[in-house]
Amino acid sequence: MTTHIDGIDDLESRVGQQIGYSEWHAITPEQVQKFAEATGDFQWIHLDEERAKAGPFGTTIAHGYLTLSLAPMCMSEAFVIGGDVQMGVNYGANKIRFTAPVPVGSNVRMGATLKDVSRFDGGAQYTAELIFEIEGSERPACVAECIYRVYT
Repeated sequence: MTTHIDGIDDLESRVGQQIGYSEWHAITPEQVQKFAEATGDFQWIHLDEERAKAGPFGTTIAHGYLTLSLAPMCMSEAFVIGGDVQMGVNYGANKIRFTAPVPVGSNVRMGATLKDVSRFDGGAQYTAELIFEIEGSERPACVAECIYRVYT
């Protein structure tokens, strides 16, 4: 269920809180291939199913940055900031860790916790901890502290 945040005042009131989870999304071989083509990262661990069987993970795995690149889609499923906010943009990241491989064919989802909010003239900047979970796994695939700006 999507969390609806009613503007910057409401956003500020949620600091320290879990603000939502995305749906589960399958990581497909086609998606991994397209990401490899878009980024030029054709490492065998992502694409060569036969060779990957003998590799450290026993199967092909998604690119770490593919997992992180799901953030915009997953964030829009987890929460929406409305009210006085007209638009938002990525601003950067403080810390990103790829803590477990994502086997191709597995499902991932993202949870978001609001870490802080600071206002500036015309909007606000917020930091969210994004945790990408792998269905059936104890360890998350990715933990990222990302920064966004929203404008009124």
